[in-house]
Amino acid sequence: MFKYAFKQPIRRLSYINYIRPYSRYTKSQPLKKIIEDEDAEIIDSPTSSSTSTTSTITFNDSPIENLDKPATSPIIDWSDSYHGLGSQPFPREISDILLAPIDDLDIEIKPDGLLYLPEIKYRRILNKAFGPGGWGLVPRTESHITKQQISREYGLICHGRLISIARGEQDFFGGEEKITTALEGCKSNALMRCCKDLGIASELWDPSFIRKWKSKYCEEVFAEHVVNKKKKKLWKLKSLKKLEYPYKQI
Repeated sequence: MFKYAFKQPIRRLSYINYIRPYSRYTKSQPLKKIIEDEDAEIIDSPTSSSTSTTSTITFNDSPIENLDKPATSPIIDWSDSYHGLGSQPFPREISDILLAPIDDLDIEIKPDGLLYLPEIKYRRILNKAFGPGGWGLVPRTESHITKQQISREYGLICHGRLISIARGEQDFFGGEEKITTALEGCKSNALMRCCKDLGIASELWDPSFIRKWKSKYCEEVFAEHVVNKKKKKLWKLKSLKKLEYPYKQI
């Protein structure tokens, strides 16, 4: 009997100190109360066997607010600020980089005939104009997620000034495990839209340029879907010998 009474408190104390930092328990807190609280937490905490997954997508990535900053560093909440928007033009050397004509060989075309510049090209132009770290894309809202699409509003900041605001969007399929990839696509889409206000790749919205570029570098061909066997006309670059999957040229 004496042996059992001696060992039991030691085992409980060892267990408590193992799962909680020692600094939590002070002399003013009775040992009995500590043990009772620990038992309550263990009983009430969820276990892996009691959790269940649901089809509802719950995701919160709202912009962080009330960050602790030194008083000498002014805080700008980019989720609703328009700081520096339209205040002054950039220097001539930066403007020349932003407004420079794009290389014809950098342009791509989608099967439906829409021209676009790969997203990495926009980032390289921004890095060349403002320098790495001299620009950034900040979220202004939390992500709006439906079953097949994610959208979110972003602001483009260059040299500490708000330059443009745009909402990016990205379709996704496959459930919650695809959200991370879709969020990156949404951010890239917003970046390309923001860059329009800087004049980057403005040719892609010029109907006259589009017609000339298509006639020189593209062709429209008949194609068949390899799965459902549906036939349709698609655009492709003349430099490509065949269409990408799931279509084949006929």
